[in-house]
Amino acid sequence: PHQLNTVLTPKTHAAWNLHTLTRHHDLTAFILYSSAAGTLGNPGQANYAAANTFLDALAHHRHTQGLPATSIAWGLWESSGGMGGTLGRADLDRLADTGAGALTVEQGLAAFDEALGHHRPALAAIPMNAAALRKRAERGTLPPIMRGLVRTPMRRAAAGGSGTKSGTTLAERLATLPEAEQTQLLLDLVRDEVAAVLGRSGGSALEPNRTFKTLGFDSLSAVELRNRLGATTGHRLSPTLVFDHPTPAALATHLRTVLLGDRPAAAAPSARPAESEENDDAIAIVSMACRFPGGVASPEDLWQLLRDGVDTIGPFPTDRGWDLDGLYDPNPEATGTSYTRHGGFLHDASGFDADFFGINPREALAMDPQQRLLLETAWETLERAGIDPETLRGSDTGVFAGVITGDYVTRFGQLPEELEGYVSTGTTTSVASGRISYTLGLEGPAMTVDTACSSSLVALHLAAQALRNGECGLALAGGATVMSGPVNFVEFSRQRALSADGRCKAFSSDADGTGWGEGVGLVLLERLSDARRNGHEVLAVLRGSAINQDGASNGLTAPNGPSQQRVIRQALTNAGLTAADVDAVDAHGTGTRLGDPIEAQALLATYGQEHTPEQPLWLGSLKSNIGHTLAAAGVAAVIKMVLAIQQGTLPRTLHVQEPTGHVDWESGAVSLLMQEQPWPELDRPRRAAISSFGFSGTNAHLILEQAPAEDGAPREADPVDPAGSVGPVPWVLSARSGAALREQAARLAGFVAERPELDPVAVGSALVHARTAFDHRAVVVGTDREELLRGLEAVAENEESRPVAQGRTVFVFPGQGSQWVGMAAGLYADSPVFRARLEECARVLAPFVEWDLLEVLLTEGGAGLLERVDVVQPALWAVMVSLAELWRSFGVVPDAVVGHSQGEIAAAVVA
Repeated sequence: PHQLNTVLTPKTHAAWNLHTLTRHHDLTAFILYSSAAGTLGNPGQANYAAANTFLDALAHHRHTQGLPATSIAWGLWESSGGMGGTLGRADLDRLADTGAGALTVEQGLAAFDEALGHHRPALAAIPMNAAALRKRAERGTLPPIMRGLVRTPMRRAAAGGSGTKSGTTLAERLATLPEAEQTQLLLDLVRDEVAAVLGRSGGSALEPNRTFKTLGFDSLSAVELRNRLGATTGHRLSPTLVFDHPTPAALATHLRTVLLGDRPAAAAPSARPAESEENDDAIAIVSMACRFPGGVASPEDLWQLLRDGVDTIGPFPTDRGWDLDGLYDPNPEATGTSYTRHGGFLHDASGFDADFFGINPREALAMDPQQRLLLETAWETLERAGIDPETLRGSDTGVFAGVITGDYVTRFGQLPEELEGYVSTGTTTSVASGRISYTLGLEGPAMTVDTACSSSLVALHLAAQALRNGECGLALAGGATVMSGPVNFVEFSRQRALSADGRCKAFSSDADGTGWGEGVGLVLLERLSDARRNGHEVLAVLRGSAINQDGASNGLTAPNGPSQQRVIRQALTNAGLTAADVDAVDAHGTGTRLGDPIEAQALLATYGQEHTPEQPLWLGSLKSNIGHTLAAAGVAAVIKMVLAIQQGTLPRTLHVQEPTGHVDWESGAVSLLMQEQPWPELDRPRRAAISSFGFSGTNAHLILEQAPAEDGAPREADPVDPAGSVGPVPWVLSARSGAALREQAARLAGFVAERPELDPVAVGSALVHARTAFDHRAVVVGTDREELLRGLEAVAENEESRPVAQGRTVFVFPGQGSQWVGMAAGLYADSPVFRARLEECARVLAPFVEWDLLEVLLTEGGAGLLERVDVVQPALWAVMVSLAELWRSFGVVPDAVVGHSQGEIAAAVVA
């Protein structure tokens, strides 16, 4: 110990004291002189090597705290003094044979200059002799830490990769494995090499779909990974390898192609035109998700709000840094102020689960809330369709998002330093759609649309076109608006365009201007034929749509009636319908004195001419409930009308005292929805239209149709009593953190409690097949609804949670002693898979025994034979083999098997 402390203490204590005394100072550099002995080792100098390893570790520690540090592991210097001064020529020659040379003064000074400011905390300054290293590699004496420094002869493409200890090449080993095991082997290889490059202890914890950039890679570490994988596979890999295949999973797939010379295992289907059939132009809405004022977090919440006639308009938010006292002035002429102090706001707009999407805190802070909301809502939309978002990675799914340029960052004045480098992507509207595609790995078209108030409806129109043209197979479409600053209120106050109380009184005699609102909404679109083939529920059909422009109208922002009539007629033509075929319109209806009469007259001139007083066109506006949500207004109305079509009810429009007198309502058959109305009973599908008119002059009109009955649909399953016994049913939950897992359990419990008609088995199936599996998991098992609900409540209240260990599936088969009378009888009766395998085992055993396996297991008379060793061991073997087959039928396939006694025989069979 004394010898150890004599060398160890001066370095460790001195370095730690220096770190402690300076860690609160703004240092430009913190240099530690370490030694190559700590990196390469040196016989007889364990104390010296350990001391220098501490210096390297201290540099890493400071980096994790955001402090500067560089530890330089110096090799030998050529100078006659110092530690190398006592070495003779034989000593120096022996050192040269190891591949490590001596530094000249010039080399040492140049290495020091190069090390300053380097991105890695620990560096080695050792001149290496490649020829000497290669000789050591050929002799098999090169230490593992040096093997990446030289290329050694190996079999190339014909062999398909590096050799293993048994002489089998990587490609040869892969060729003997099933496809899933090939992928897993290569993924493990990539993750181990990534961990080595990053200096981590193991690769199993690395998420396969996390990008190399977010894992901490830069251009230098990318080259290092390329070199290591090249040495492992024996192939010359592209210098842009990491950038072309930016995740461990993508890189593993590429290596499979390189090594085996075939196509990637899971090539995404290419975009294709819609099949030519009766409904080849029909676009299905297969999912919807949204967040709107009034605590609306789902389409179900929105429908409840509409049925209850809720007015969500409230005071300005207090958490956005607005000068609320200075902002409001009832005088419309007062510059820099707003004469209203009300609107429809998302009061949780600042919340964002950045960790869920692998986004670091600084980047998340620099992201416009509109981007954050779109990202979260995109995930929800896919899951509500029964699609695990991870399964779409690499697919041709498109993203079409309506977003208006906001003032999220400009309101700061002086930009915080920590946001620099993230602001451009965080606030550029084009990234709003691109970020969804990037995060989810979607490779179809992605575009952000800004046509002001018509943005999201134009986005739906473009998405439908892309689907019809075969540019994508699925499309997320919608829009988002969050008013980070009050600029819209100030600007439109000067134009006298706002309602004093913040409410949209659409088509009402006392309309006095629009009221701003916030929200986000997305729908998932798919060709109708594809939706049916993929088993996706069709909520409604987008029958037709059209967009146009006002052109040289009465003013840049003034609405134009003839243009609105043209876009309506074009949408009807595109849908193959007449005006009489549409039952209701959710209008642009902002509550302005100029815009509403122009829009109403356009509706009267088109729809109103083909309806009758007995069967009028019903007219409403969602903006009366939630305000004008700008870029999200169109998709909000689409979601509302899809729900109305499904429910067969037309919700009332709020704040209409009496229809405005600025419209000639007698010129056509159009009626305001001043009261809730049942949907007219007709001998055709229900249909509704939505209008959105941007103050940029871009108009959009879209027509929805009730989802058609599916021809040849499978017979409905027999009804299940949700409260009754259905046997043990597992409900599987997962989340990225323990807190999120508890929240998931609470939300599911609330969802199920409000819907007593739900089938527990269907819920369990959806949780397994339509949700992504994350590291934190819980399983609730119950035989009825109440027991399952109690289990969810227990998970929600549990404060302890830990992540699932990374690993594989192993089947363990025991020996004698695990038997009991009646074992297998229940499974034999209830499971066709188990029964077939057990009967197969019975047939195999029959020629070698004088007893019958099925009689032993299934009858009282045969049970006594289980006391005989020559009976119980084959019987247990048969039960274990049959159980393994049952697990396989549920998708649980072992990566390895192990057994004891007769369990070894079962393991061999299952393998």
